[in-house]
Amino acid sequence: MIELTAGMIEKYLKEAFGTETSLVDYGDIGSLDKQGMKKFGYGKPLLVRFKVKGKIKETVISTMKGDNYGHQFYWDRAAILMFQYETSGKLKRHVKPMGLGYVDKSGKMIPLQEPDEFFILNEKLEGYDYFQDLDRIRRGGFLDADNDRAGELADWLADIHSLKKDDSHLYTRRVRDLIGSSECIMGLVDEAYSHPCEHFSRDRFISLEKRLIDWRWKLSHYTHRLCAVHGDFHPWNVLVGGPDRFSVLDRSRGEWGEAAGDLCCMAANYILFGLYEGNLFSENFRKMYMTYFDRYLERTGDMEILEVIAPFFVFRGLVIASPVWYPDHPETVRSSLLRFIENVLEEEVFDYAGFERYMR
Repeated sequence: MIELTAGMIEKYLKEAFGTETSLVDYGDIGSLDKQGMKKFGYGKPLLVRFKVKGKIKETVISTMKGDNYGHQFYWDRAAILMFQYETSGKLKRHVKPMGLGYVDKSGKMIPLQEPDEFFILNEKLEGYDYFQDLDRIRRGGFLDADNDRAGELADWLADIHSLKKDDSHLYTRRVRDLIGSSECIMGLVDEAYSHPCEHFSRDRFISLEKRLIDWRWKLSHYTHRLCAVHGDFHPWNVLVGGPDRFSVLDRSRGEWGEAAGDLCCMAANYILFGLYEGNLFSENFRKMYMTYFDRYLERTGDMEILEVIAPFFVFRGLVIASPVWYPDHPETVRSSLLRFIENVLEEEVFDYAGFERYMR
């Protein structure tokens, strides 16, 4: 947890309240040894007394410590403090915020003045979206280079997944988020499908969620697998045709996670595009899917990934089968994907070479 010094606080106060501001005193307030039986807290508040144009004022500056309750990273903590800044003053009898800021890499406290929305600037890359290649293949324009590309993507994943991290709490958090967060499985069930749903009954959704609880406890034995991930490795987040052959966009949901999440994301999209062939699954997309899986397993030797991948396929399957996200699917495509996410949970080890049978 970052320590705020007198010098840091005084410089911040001058920036936030004007140059005629000076620090008078500061110290701990509400530390845990003064909170009775409660022995754990998220933050460490400081009582700060300062003078503005000769007038004494007081404020309480709070920072949060990183912990295993979803606050591991500074962006987790920033979201909570921004929420408190925006909403605290709207609640009767609630303490009113006096400012919001951050500590930069040099240790300087920087005030944020009346933030309303955040933005990010990224470099402009050359290339086009990879899904355009998949569309071309779907229309009969398969090239040998497309199969090479599938292998190349698997190589890249194998490389980034080789970076491991020893943090069982973080792996558990990622599994918890996979099942329960608003962007992942339960959020998709609620928001990416209307209820009652003509494609998937209420009983099937309930059964699916109950089965996922079993998988959550199964995955608790795989915390050693935590590794660097992209987090959203699908064809709309890959650019091809540029000078680096391909580039990726929109890293999501954290720096560390389960490799299976990345691997199944692109695989699920090969399955989706392959289903558009008609009654028989596309041979071209099957070839790319197998090259992708075989290359990844060959490069990593990680056969264990097949023991944990099923719930990640449920997440990706709920996205690509959603009538909200993909309203124009033929009924046969959507129903095949929905059968896949149910059946894949029923086997302890994913049969990647026999994936078609999960859709029957």
